[in-house]
Amino acid sequence: MTTLPAIFVSHGSPMLALQDSPARRFLESLGRTLPRPKAILVVSAHWETLHGPAVSLATQPDTIHDFGGFPRALFEMQYPAPGAPEAAERAARLLEAAGIVVGRSSTRGLDHGAWVPLRLMYPEADIPVAQVSIVRGAGPAEHEKMGRALAELRKEGVLVFASGSLTHNLYEFRGQAVDAPAPAWVSDFAAWMKDRIEADDRAALLDYRKAAPFAAENHPTDEHLLPLFVALGAGGEGAHATRLHASFEHGVLAMDAYAFN
Repeated sequence: MTTLPAIFVSHGSPMLALQDSPARRFLESLGRTLPRPKAILVVSAHWETLHGPAVSLATQPDTIHDFGGFPRALFEMQYPAPGAPEAAERAARLLEAAGIVVGRSSTRGLDHGAWVPLRLMYPEADIPVAQVSIVRGAGPAEHEKMGRALAELRKEGVLVFASGSLTHNLYEFRGQAVDAPAPAWVSDFAAWMKDRIEADDRAALLDYRKAAPFAAENHPTDEHLLPLFVALGAGGEGAHATRLHASFEHGVLAMDAYAFN
């Protein structure tokens, strides 16, 4: 069985599901470039739990419309992929074997960090999907450890798919057009991340809030970058990183995507 890469994508605004952009076109092509997984385990910035990660065991996960103020067409979208409870339970046991306390949910559906990019990548919704949460209050190192625990899934046909945003400061969104240029404080941070990721400089990455330029400006809170560290860990020690895509949306959202293998 082909070992799958661990993937990180930036899911940007929910409008990605409706609005043409380079990032949308990239995601529409991404599913065709990857070996077909038997299941997908999504680590989304939009599911946070306390005291440890949780996995979703739902057999038919609902499509969660966890946003407001967008066109009705977004709320009418569904992503009826089957659940992947076996892959989720396998993930839970791998995490527990690494000394991580894991919760289990029988009802958790797919939030927009999961279904928006997957709907573009796999529009047939015919690949089983489960989610694993990020941990509120835990930092990059704890999430990189989660990824290392999940790395074995890549050899078992499961796509470890981390969905967040390389930059995410919505306080700076003031109605800019989707193709508005990025200010230096956004582009400089994205460039630093690219250099450190491609160098596999984990010490700098795990300490990004101190080491990276404009870290606090791009991430007032960590949750949208934490999935990246899960993908980094799942790539394995000395993982080769490939930047699959880079663009900016609305000036303040870097839409970078990376593969780790």
